[in-house]
Amino acid sequence: MSRLRRLLKIIAVISRHRLDCLIPMERLPWFLVLLLKCSPFRLIPMGDESRGERLRLVLEELGPIFVKFGQMLSTRRDLLPDDIADELKKLQDQVPPFASDIAVKEIEYALGKPVDELFKSFERQPMASASIAQVHAAELHSGEKVVVKVIRPGIKKVLRKDIKLLYTLAHSLQRWVPEAKRLHPVDIVADYEATLFDELDLQKEAANTSQLKRNFDGSPALYVPQVHWELTRRNVMVQERIYGIPVAEVDTLYAHNVNMKKLAERGVEVFFTQVFRDNFFHADMHPGNIFVSYDNPHDPQYIGIDCGIVGTLSEEDQHYLARNLLAFFRQDYYEVARLHIESGWVAEGTRVNEFATAIRSVCEPIFEKPLKEISFGLVLLGLFQTARRFNMEVQPQLVLLQKTLLNIEGLGRQLYPDLDLWSTAKPYLEDWMKQRMGPKGVWKNMRSQFPNWMEQFPEVPNMVFGALEQAQRFEERQQRQEQLLSRMTDATEKRGRLTSASLGWLLVLIALLSASDGWQWLVELPFYSQLLLAGGVFFLTRR
Repeated sequence: MSRLRRLLKIIAVISRHRLDCLIPMERLPWFLVLLLKCSPFRLIPMGDESRGERLRLVLEELGPIFVKFGQMLSTRRDLLPDDIADELKKLQDQVPPFASDIAVKEIEYALGKPVDELFKSFERQPMASASIAQVHAAELHSGEKVVVKVIRPGIKKVLRKDIKLLYTLAHSLQRWVPEAKRLHPVDIVADYEATLFDELDLQKEAANTSQLKRNFDGSPALYVPQVHWELTRRNVMVQERIYGIPVAEVDTLYAHNVNMKKLAERGVEVFFTQVFRDNFFHADMHPGNIFVSYDNPHDPQYIGIDCGIVGTLSEEDQHYLARNLLAFFRQDYYEVARLHIESGWVAEGTRVNEFATAIRSVCEPIFEKPLKEISFGLVLLGLFQTARRFNMEVQPQLVLLQKTLLNIEGLGRQLYPDLDLWSTAKPYLEDWMKQRMGPKGVWKNMRSQFPNWMEQFPEVPNMVFGALEQAQRFEERQQRQEQLLSRMTDATEKRGRLTSASLGWLLVLIALLSASDGWQWLVELPFYSQLLLAGGVFFLTRR
């Protein structure tokens, strides 16, 4: 019932804000057009809001899951009209805040002291507000400027309702739509659920932030603020305050003479470094979480915040992904197809040549073009349509990575539309593969494994003797089984001979009993008695 009520609320909110105006009627079947035009919701007045504002209000009213969907859409200006993209951009850090008094109570309860004792100064007016938390500026008694992040009270209950609804929709899709099974909708919802609830734990976010800071310590490409662990709890986090230009404010970046080409290239570098060198990537890289430092506009540095969602890959997926991308950049579609089949992403019986031809037809037109002339969104759509023909299954572990890649493309398109993604990413991947598979990579792996080998070395003799002992026991068991089988065979043959002899004497006895008196009994035997006697002799002489 709670899921049904939530579904009805979603329908009511969509209807109240008249989002039917966003539906392209000309692309719908006639019966759906008729249903929409006859809907009683069309009697609701449109109001003065623009279509983008209505969409933003609906997403805000429906809660965090829908806000995050809007945040992702806001980065894809190539897929949206400008007026809608401008409104959805406000979802990145302009979600309506909750009351400051409630925020103060949450902070004081979590940290066990009044705000005035914890901080030298604390701004009650939030400086930013997002779907799950809001941020207040403060100053420590040491004079260091910090920000205090507070989780929205009661947000977990709202999220659980929406997740249950998503599970219901996913199970329905998987049950009633045959093509949906290869998309693994239930697995995707499960991954999203884990990711979303991890974001509610600010101690996990603080740990992610510290890890990312260590990975890029001293890097000119990315700076990550310092976490104050003594003032961090599950629902409150305090970290260093950063100063920079929001990456979405392109005009401001140009006004500060930022090198946009280098900034865009460094965005690609940071992404591939996180995925392949560190296997630990920021998976919520919408523009609201990325800033650019003021310090050196000719050698720009990113500043990354909000590390609540991070992604990792297994060693196998990381390896196959790198080889796939490298083959893709080299336009070696046969290798792309072969790797998809080898990794199990496509059915084993798929013909490599046929799959390679299908991939080539989608990807070939986009090569050697700047971002302003291509769209990964459209390319991915074409690849999904191609994959459907070959029963390709969506890999849930790669969904976060695909989402991050789409965010990176949207960001690069805004910063420097002439960015050549291929020439920027290809050398990095080639170097990574050389380091991973070349002599240096092998030697590095051996050095890292050497302590484990030395720790296990004393056990090697015992393991060898144990293996030899097991082999000897196996051979002895095999000999005993052969002897037992031989005895069973002999017993069966002996039992057969005894049975034949018994049957032979029985037939001879019956023949004699049926004989007449006199010496010529053998000649005078009836014909059937002769047959019985012959049969008896046969069984008596049988071996």
